[in-house]
Amino acid sequence: MNKANKFSPEVRERAVRMVLEHRGEHPSLWAATQSISSKIGCSSHTLYEWVRRHEVDSGTRDGVPTAERDRIKDLEREVKELRRANEILKLASAFFAQAELDRRLK
Repeated sequence: MNKANKFSPEVRERAVRMVLEHRGEHPSLWAATQSISSKIGCSSHTLYEWVRRHEVDSGTRDGVPTAERDRIKDLEREVKELRRANEILKLASAFFAQAELDRRLK
């Protein structure tokens, strides 16, 4: 199982909601995540990252939202694939052009 999928989205949402609800009871965000992470069964750092990602996605923190990050990743993958295909076509074109030149000389 992938580490990112260890906890269901519902558990993540509930944990983040709990941190945000109880944030005022603690001196810092880190203290709130430490308190709640022990109840959820995940590490404090993991829960802290979930909260930060939620804040970015909701617009309360600067950063690239998850949907945009996924879109960029998909586009980069597509560009890489198209460049690979373009390189193959260039090589094939050069091969057939050379074959055509060799055929005319005979």
